[in-house]
Amino acid sequence: MRTLKFLLRKEFRQIFRNTTILRMIIALPIVQLLVMPLAADYEIKNINISIVDHDHSPYSQKLTNKILASGYFRLNDFSNSYDESFQQFQKDKSDLILEIPADFEKQLVVENDAHLLLAANSINGTKALVGSAYLSRIIADYNGDIRTDWIPEQSVPPAPTIEVAAINWFNPLLNYPFFMVPGILVILVTMIGSYMCALNIVKEKEVGTIEQINVTPIKKHIFILGKLIPFWLIGMFVFTVGLFGVARLVYHIVPAGSILLMYGFLAVYLIAQLGIGLLISTYSNTQQQAMSLAFFFMMIFILMGGLFTSVDSMPQWAQWIARINPVTYFIEVLRMIVLKGSGLKDIRMHLIIVAGMALFFNGWAILNYKKTS
Repeated sequence: MRTLKFLLRKEFRQIFRNTTILRMIIALPIVQLLVMPLAADYEIKNINISIVDHDHSPYSQKLTNKILASGYFRLNDFSNSYDESFQQFQKDKSDLILEIPADFEKQLVVENDAHLLLAANSINGTKALVGSAYLSRIIADYNGDIRTDWIPEQSVPPAPTIEVAAINWFNPLLNYPFFMVPGILVILVTMIGSYMCALNIVKEKEVGTIEQINVTPIKKHIFILGKLIPFWLIGMFVFTVGLFGVARLVYHIVPAGSILLMYGFLAVYLIAQLGIGLLISTYSNTQQQAMSLAFFFMMIFILMGGLFTSVDSMPQWAQWIARINPVTYFIEVLRMIVLKGSGLKDIRMHLIIVAGMALFFNGWAILNYKKTS
């Protein structure tokens, strides 16, 4: 233990002597937590729409006003030609085209049947899909308004209708920062744990100090603990600043579940992530190699961790990859505890899997680390 104490003192001196690392630990997570949840908003607004009105009737004008008054659409151009509006598609200035036929009002009033053309620019698939859904809903509401105006008051009771009331549990107002902040906090802790641990060890390889340690009688597991414990504590510190500093004060996020349970899972998760960082360092001889490897794995962790897209909506092969990704489990657990107030019984399997990953990655790293003892 005395040897470990000296090693930890050396590590902390090295870390706090480097002002760049200090800025990365404190400033960068705060800035990212302030900016990213506001930018990563799933609610799509400002959809550019081109309206081609061949009818110029009161009914077509009323439909146009209803679309623009919804707040989701922004009029890009108003023309009399579909080809003219299609050029806006090709320039990526427009996301949707709504073409109203010349006899729209006549079809609606006389024939009681009218047709509209809706074209979506699928370069941005999400915007096209959501924009089409918004516009279809607005047109359906417009159709309902017209039917209400036309149907005379009847003496008999109206036909029964089904009204659906949706309730959003655990996030009633669909506040997207509530959904995104826990996930982004996981990514920040992961990056600090994996990146910094890997780079710290590889830097010692580059400057040659690790060779001096290798020829000392320090046991391999003591050396590994001396490298892991400082970054485990730094990960805890960053998580605390993000949760109680930015998330609580800026976004007013108060965890519904147990704080102790959250930190218990974080402690195990950080061991797993530090094991990955340690493993990367054993296969890298330079910081450039370590950064390239860490970047490769981080991209997979982030994009397949369920932060931006649901794991359940991925293809089956991608779901298998996501299930061996520790980030997936921590994002799920953090959202469950923060938003839903889940307990140990709910996250027990997640905890067992991540603990298994921690043993696997650290065991692999220790076996792969070559030291003459």
